[in-house]
Amino acid sequence: MKLQISKATRGVPLRLFVNEIPAGFPSPAEGYLDDALDLNQLLVSHPAATFFVRVQGESMRDANIHSGDVLVVDRSIEPKNRDIIVAVLNGEFTVKRILKRKDQLLLAAENKDFFPIAVNEGEDFQVWGVVTYVIHKSR
Repeated sequence: MKLQISKATRGVPLRLFVNEIPAGFPSPAEGYLDDALDLNQLLVSHPAATFFVRVQGESMRDANIHSGDVLVVDRSIEPKNRDIIVAVLNGEFTVKRILKRKDQLLLAAENKDFFPIAVNEGEDFQVWGVVTYVIHKSR
């Protein structure tokens, strides 16, 4: 996976509806606009520890993470079992679900075409952060 880190910049405020929009029967939204929405404020809890990365590949497609998606990754969160993380294993970046089993650590894909990767003692392994949001286009 090629890592592309974006620097957070002051964003353009976007319009935000006051009410939530139902996913069922349509209703008119005129007159329900509120102030602006700052996506950095919505998506980033720890600015100094957060970065964005673009995904390449389909190993996480069953977790609804597709090639071209942008992940919001927080380095300040301690990864727990079953979290989706960005990691470096032997110099290669990867996005996987972390699985902790007794004395074994696995990096699991969310795609049946990929096998879990065992992290063995002595390998160069670092967790770069926990994925907190996935940004993708509607398909």
